Amino acid sequence: MSSTNSAAAAATVSSDAEPHVVLDFAGMVQLLSDGTFVRHADAANALPPAPLPASASAAAQWKDVVYDPDHDLKLRMYKPAAGGADGEAAATDEKLPVLVYIHGGGFCVGSFSMPNTHVACLRLAGELPAIVLSADYRLAPEHRLPAAHDDARTLVSWLRSQAQAAGDPWLAESADFGRVFVTGESAGGNIAHHVAVAIGSGLLGISPARVAGYMLFWPYFAGVERTASEAEYPPGPIMKLSLSDQFLRLALPEGATRDHPAVNPFGPDSAALDAVAFPPTLVVGGELDLLRDRIADYAARLKAMGKPVELVEFPGQHHGFFIVEPWGDAADELVRVVRRFVYGSTSRN
Repeated sequence: MSSTNSAAAAATVSSDAEPHVVLDFAGMVQLLSDGTFVRHADAANALPPAPLPASASAAAQWKDVVYDPDHDLKLRMYKPAAGGADGEAAATDEKLPVLVYIHGGGFCVGSFSMPNTHVACLRLAGELPAIVLSADYRLAPEHRLPAAHDDARTLVSWLRSQAQAAGDPWLAESADFGRVFVTGESAGGNIAHHVAVAIGSGLLGISPARVAGYMLFWPYFAGVERTASEAEYPPGPIMKLSLSDQFLRLALPEGATRDHPAVNPFGPDSAALDAVAFPPTLVVGGELDLLRDRIADYAARLKAMGKPVELVEFPGQHHGFFIVEPWGDAADELVRVVRRFVYGSTSRN
């Protein structure tokens, strides 16, 4: 199954009689020489499927829920099964923290239904334990930024309404709305940052729910001036500088540069963050990630402003290692880091 759409100005229009593929994004989206593109809806995952141990499959239940009927946007809700991965959920009647998980994909591809994203969220739900809300958002180039950021605001509003009068029984029974952790990987980490700024600036309300912390996994930031890691590091399994640039050309408003505030939080036109209130924020990066320098700079700048930011860098890891290998050794350690952050954050204000 595929769909063809106009991608005006997204690619150079050719005078060739027969359109041909100009850019191919792992077989999921192809740009054609006539300026149209083809999105293959059945190309669910460009990564080798992650194995799913029986214990993980049994550790959490899941279901899909519509959070924005106007745009037919859904999220996948996970809750630990009775007993959880290690019997933790059965050992307590306390309500669980809520992880809002926003997937990556350069703002152009990806979904909560991608097998590796699904496996990662099963792990987080069952092993933390936590309620995990893994949300989709509108993708470029059909919907350029700030569409994805706007959808995240809608998601926060939906969560606020659930906290006011939970309509979903899973949330009513199990969710601790006082311990919400907005989490995103790659483009989702970028989106989580923009959620933090909107809430921390008072532009977006979430009360009576409360964000207890943010977790940004290898957030997707950019800029016109290349960093050393962008210029010097070899491509990783899912991050290539040329692909990143192509995604941004499709995702940013037409005519915008990589210094646009949507992707460069410290660009020449970006709002100052000094007065923005941040709760504890965990920033995760990989030593071999092309975006390593941007990720470290982001954490350092926020810390210099007095924000409670912790940077954890994983030795020998590339961009997106948790999604590439949800059951690898580094993924195991990431789950431990997240558990410590979430359950060590309950008394923070």
